[in-house]
Amino acid sequence: MKRVISLILVASVLFGVLSVNAYAADQAPRNREPFIFVHGLNGWGRDEGIDGILPYWGATTGNLMEYLQGEGYECYACSVGPMNSSWDRACELYAEITGTTVDYGEAHAKAHNHRRYGRTYTEPLVPNWGQPTENGLQKVHLIGHSFGGTTIRTLAQLLKDGSAAEREATPAENLSPLFAGGKGDWVKSITTICTPHNSSTFFYPAKYTGLLDLAVFLCFLYASIAGRIDLLSPLVDFHLEQFGLTNTPGEHDALPLTNMIKWYFSDSDDFAHYDLLPENMVKANEWLEINPDIYYFSYAYSATNKVGNLQIPRLTTNPVLFIPCFIMGVIPTFTDKKSGYEITAESRANDGIVSLPSALYPWDEPHTDFNADRITKGVWNVMPVRAGDHGTAIGLLANAAVTHALYDEIAERLVSLPD
Repeated sequence: MKRVISLILVASVLFGVLSVNAYAADQAPRNREPFIFVHGLNGWGRDEGIDGILPYWGATTGNLMEYLQGEGYECYACSVGPMNSSWDRACELYAEITGTTVDYGEAHAKAHNHRRYGRTYTEPLVPNWGQPTENGLQKVHLIGHSFGGTTIRTLAQLLKDGSAAEREATPAENLSPLFAGGKGDWVKSITTICTPHNSSTFFYPAKYTGLLDLAVFLCFLYASIAGRIDLLSPLVDFHLEQFGLTNTPGEHDALPLTNMIKWYFSDSDDFAHYDLLPENMVKANEWLEINPDIYYFSYAYSATNKVGNLQIPRLTTNPVLFIPCFIMGVIPTFTDKKSGYEITAESRANDGIVSLPSALYPWDEPHTDFNADRITKGVWNVMPVRAGDHGTAIGLLANAAVTHALYDEIAERLVSLPD
């Protein structure tokens, strides 16, 4: 078994090296601002060995990054904590792009009882990000699927305003540039795909039946075990070293496994599943503000057909998502008195994970239906709803030509945006 795993890892590494070399052979990319792709909950990026076997971006239709690179675009599939909070993921994303050490913040680390610093990235993805060039300031385009959309919104917010709590808790000479703010113009556009901007109706039945707590516990238990096994950790990287739940890459610094049990039952709220709860997404949207200097686009999918007042899954829906898709399609309408979160008949349409209205735009921010002749900054340009489920959007059990056409469309639009 060890030999099989080793061969898989070697093949994945060689596959990645060949891909990088092929891309390096290209001349000037078509996009002056690189495309930064960010995966969703329980996903992975280019740094994980599994991406060479089943790429997150492209999935069963092939490696989407290679396809776009072949089309002449500079793009990167970033790796952030698959179960980490949007704050932690944003800090990890910033460090990966800038080639620095992950700094979760002095105040944040103390509040959530974990280490302030994470891993170190020795090479930046975008060496001159935020620096003046002969063509103007070097910016990036951020593209996020599912919770990746929340992650890039969080990064954009921190770049713009930083964190007052971190500035207060940290001497200026020891403060991460991310928390200083004043970088709102470093991002040219944000594109979200199937993002639960306003949570999802599925969290209500999942939470009240205890399924959510069980799933979270099993996920962290599995991550804590796999993150200690040298042969497995390169295959899937859980980025939980700040809690001591997994080894930092190249180290053996994970805390005893019993610490995972203690941590879980300490009611920690610094992870993705907590962020995604309806009442917490309401709070998050009060903090996350739209940036008037950024172009915003959102894509939403629906895997259901309307039958009376209900929404029934299409037969083409991914079998794994069929049951949650059905549950969300028949969920009773009500208003959560605690958070004010309202479930209406329209909320029943979904992609198997995210309610359709939630994926369109954050409800407290300006939005408009997409019009190619009138694309403005500081407002969500909402694309027409596409047929398919949560995985269709990234090529899982999808048609390769349709998947490539979607990302060709996204890439061409982003490249053509005026300054």
